[in-house]
Amino acid sequence: MNQPTASVLLFVVNPISGGKHKNDHEAAIKKYFEKLPHTIEFFLLDGKNDAEELPKCIEQVKPNKVIAVGGDGTVSMVAKKLLKTEMALGIIPAGSANGMAAELNIPVDVEAALNIVENGIVRKADAICINNEICLHLSDIGMNARLIKYFEEGNMRGKLGYAKVALKVLLRKQNIRVIMQSKGKEIKRDAFMVVLANASKYGTGAVINPKGDLYDGLFEVVIIRQLGIGTLLKMWLRPHTLDPKKIEVIQATSVRIQTHRKVHFQVDGEYLGKVRRVDADILPGQLNILLPE
Repeated sequence: MNQPTASVLLFVVNPISGGKHKNDHEAAIKKYFEKLPHTIEFFLLDGKNDAEELPKCIEQVKPNKVIAVGGDGTVSMVAKKLLKTEMALGIIPAGSANGMAAELNIPVDVEAALNIVENGIVRKADAICINNEICLHLSDIGMNARLIKYFEEGNMRGKLGYAKVALKVLLRKQNIRVIMQSKGKEIKRDAFMVVLANASKYGTGAVINPKGDLYDGLFEVVIIRQLGIGTLLKMWLRPHTLDPKKIEVIQATSVRIQTHRKVHFQVDGEYLGKVRRVDADILPGQLNILLPE
């Protein structure tokens, strides 16, 4: 049997993502690789100067693979540092939201995820540049972004926490009048939310974008015209495909969106405030991602 080629692996660990400490993950990583020829390094996020310190660590370690151990926020932060490089992004799902891992069929089981880090294949995935932010997964304006804002501000987690803020959002729901420009055409719509989707589904498994493909050089603008509490809860709490009669999907490589008032805005689960304009452009094949064989 051929010996595996030695690699340098940098694990970027969010110690308290998902509200849980990751000491067990570190121990499992060390145990998995203890008899393998790879060099293992760790970088622990502290929430203070991570954006500045992580690139310095990457430059010093010079890893072949950089593995995010955490939720979607950790994955997004690491991925931004790897765009347009030869380094591959690996994921160990360990957050309260693991949407990107779910999209890529990466299991929550640590040993199974580590097997993908060691033996997985590499594909070049797209990203979207949205208002100078990098989106790997899903971004949106409107109701869902407001829900994320309320959830971040609240002290209740889990499905009950989502249900509570979903009700609060629906009691205050307002239509958004949007003007979109794409492919030389202008489109005017009234909607409750507009999703810019690189992927197909939220972390719960709710399919928001049936056409989602991370490798096709396109993204989708998903216009949700109708949205009741049942639909919103299904988006967040269980796998479900939204009613195609209530949504409109437009494929694009570039889009400009203007709204008649400031609306809530989020990228990959991170609330970024209110905006009146969204500019989005595809970044095709700029991120190497480790996937199951």
